Amino acid sequence: MSGSTLLSFVLLATSTVVRADYFSPDPLANKVVPFDAIPYQVMTDTDDPRGFQTGYNICNSTTETQDSMCQTMFVNHMDDFCLWAPPTANSTIADSEGIEVAWCSKKGHGTRIIPEGTITSLQMVKTPSYIQIAGTLNQNFINIGGTDGGELDSGGQDGEGNPMGGLVYTNNFNASNGNNGTYIQAQHWSFFIGDSAFCGKICDQTGSNPQGLCNNIYDRLGCEYNVPSDVEANTFEYCLGDDMMPVGTYVGTDGKTSVYTQPSSESISIDFDNLPYTPTPAPTSSCTQFASAAIFTDGVGVTVAAGNGVTNSSGATGASNTGSGTTAKATGSGASSSKTASGSTTSATGSSGAVALGVSAGAVAAGFFAVLAL
Repeated sequence: MSGSTLLSFVLLATSTVVRADYFSPDPLANKVVPFDAIPYQVMTDTDDPRGFQTGYNICNSTTETQDSMCQTMFVNHMDDFCLWAPPTANSTIADSEGIEVAWCSKKGHGTRIIPEGTITSLQMVKTPSYIQIAGTLNQNFINIGGTDGGELDSGGQDGEGNPMGGLVYTNNFNASNGNNGTYIQAQHWSFFIGDSAFCGKICDQTGSNPQGLCNNIYDRLGCEYNVPSDVEANTFEYCLGDDMMPVGTYVGTDGKTSVYTQPSSESISIDFDNLPYTPTPAPTSSCTQFASAAIFTDGVGVTVAAGNGVTNSSGATGASNTGSGTTAKATGSGASSSKTASGSTTSATGSSGAVALGVSAGAVAAGFFAVLAL
């Protein structure tokens, strides 16, 4: 698909102190949780210094309210997907990374429902090894305040994920046309959200290199490098696509395959003008476009929570985010420059490293920094 890419959002960070020497003995990404055997809370590590899971994973009609604390989400189809977002109004991703809840476009999952007018563009791509979504949104419709954002993933600085105990499923892995009624867990997944945009990938555990394609150690590179895509304003389309190369892997001008390593310390700025490669979206085909009114029917009449600066669910007044993608400057503690798919300046803190090390104190912040270097 041709056209300008819109994704542009800030990965702004504020410092959070987490013990650098702690990593869960039972990491979230290692847990195999069949859909028919989901526990009330998947997190089992009660010794984690960050605390314990705040929501729950068994979600049904009794939990499907706009106050739901469901932390089980789905990425199925254009009209049936979820995003991670804060449980309370006007929250920053930095402050809520560990307690995000599922907001879904379709009823029936026991989650909060994404209000009408939230999603302003969307591209979903199914490849042989993963499902990818990317788009723009009015982020204050789903409780995200400010312009900061970051990565939410199945790793987390301590292996428990962000949100802690979050589970992701799809019914679109094991059938060529999807919608076969069987939910399969995605053990490896990564989402970015903030500055009026979002993107994410969930990887098929039986596909090609799920750890590499949904790698969680490039949090400071944003959507452009983790989920390269072509998203056009006011467009909603579903495509088939080829697998991208594993995140961070590239073919240089010398024809050799190399791997870029993100600086492990947030004190080292990423010079995007001199990175060794420029990411490009993998080829897509068989793209079908939809009208937003036809795919977001379940959000009609859903009210945006008070405190988000929006007076109604369609955002007629008070909406501060237009989903167009903007350039913003980092102002948070330890923030360092990065980019997203539109090439605008963004910021984030983060750290990658060995499993046993976690991240250094003060580096987790808006984290979603998967130091699960599997």
